[in-house]
Amino acid sequence: MNPFIAFMASPTGRIVRVVAGLVLIALGWLVIGGTVGIIVMIVGLVPFVAGMLDFCVFAPLFGLPLSGPAIRAKK
Repeated sequence: MNPFIAFMASPTGRIVRVVAGLVLIALGWLVIGGTVGIIVMIVGLVPFVAGMLDFCVFAPLFGLPLSGPAIRAKK
């Protein structure tokens, strides 16, 4: 299994995705603003939701399932 995907499916990887998503959302809202800020906030929703719902959007690119528990079961 790809080490990047293994990390992203781990509990630490989930926390990193949630925090990164929150940082992007806050950056878009508080720092950038305007249309570009809204785009950054929407982009930040992707890692935030993926971390909260425990799925990895990059895993299918490596032939692995989208679900975090399914990825961890393949170890």
